Amino acid sequence: MKATFTLGRIAGIKVGVHWSVVVILLLLALGLAEGRLPEAHPGSSPLVYWGLAVATSLVFLASLLAHEMAHSVVARRNGVEVEDIVLWLLGGASRIRSEAPSPGAELRIAGVGPLVSLVLGALFGLAAWILGLLSVTGPVVEAVIWLAGINILLALFNSVPAAPLDGGRLLRAFLWWRTGDRLRATAGATTAGRAFGWLLVILGLWLFVMGDAVGGVWMALIGWFLVAAATVEGQQSQLRAALAGVAVRHAMTPDPVTVPAALTVAEFLGDPLYRYRHSAFPVTAENGAPAGLVTLERVRDVPEELREVRTVGEVMLPLPEATVSTPGTPLADLLPDVRSGADNRVLVLDAGRLVGILSASDVSRTVAWLMSSADRGGDDRASRKY
Repeated sequence: MKATFTLGRIAGIKVGVHWSVVVILLLLALGLAEGRLPEAHPGSSPLVYWGLAVATSLVFLASLLAHEMAHSVVARRNGVEVEDIVLWLLGGASRIRSEAPSPGAELRIAGVGPLVSLVLGALFGLAAWILGLLSVTGPVVEAVIWLAGINILLALFNSVPAAPLDGGRLLRAFLWWRTGDRLRATAGATTAGRAFGWLLVILGLWLFVMGDAVGGVWMALIGWFLVAAATVEGQQSQLRAALAGVAVRHAMTPDPVTVPAALTVAEFLGDPLYRYRHSAFPVTAENGAPAGLVTLERVRDVPEELREVRTVGEVMLPLPEATVSTPGTPLADLLPDVRSGADNRVLVLDAGRLVGILSASDVSRTVAWLMSSADRGGDDRASRKY
């Protein structure tokens, strides 16, 4: 899940928001302003209810962010690189680039999220009690009580031992500790996640048939997401296991064809050297140093009347914005960067010199070769020629 726009950085971690957050904010505000608040404390104006509902929904969003920040901060303290945090329709997600180094680290990273939500729930509950003693207006107290309840519910739901929930990661940490096999532990957590997801789908369908259309659809949607996410998590874990010990140099395309930054878009599109070979090319400056990455999609977006005057350097993805690696980087660490997408290529540099480029097809080819080698019994990586 990629962010639609970035809010900024907190403790050095990039925080983004997906457009679907607007949907959940509207649903929460609607439920509070038209339902819970006026039903619990009638008599106030709609403006009061809606203002309080919007503010409460935003505070809840901040609670989700606190939950994810806790995961990210503890992950970094345990040597795990965090890419970013994205808030979206079904909550938040911390995108972590590498695996936890040990079951203990996995336990700490996974457990801190529900713990933070539980603490927030207790604090909101204490605040509601204090506000009640101070005779603060009823709707305000009700909103704080709702925040207490929703954070406690979030902590409990995330503690369910099913991937990709935090409880699933706790289950994986336990199984990893018991068996010593991370892949086997992931398979167990993934199976639990799919089972729990299908249970929610069935429950959602039952609620829909019983007349609760909104609740049923929402429950089924969450269940379907859990099934899909658990499946993807299991596949990624298997992929990481297959790529263990493989460096970028073994998978990259070495000495790729480059494009001079000064070349016009028209010249680039008209030259068969570029037209028939690849869909993305490294771009070099006049001195031959790497300058960025250009894709056919980027140059084709240039209007025809401007192709004679616009240069590749003007439309490329600049080097500071591109993903860069070294030949010795573990290939598994770059999997998030080579997923399908126009700019999702990795430029491989060695002491500032371009030595290769890595794409999703390069990774797929390497995995296929490794699987084929394993089927033939070739499990000695040291003797393999990549």
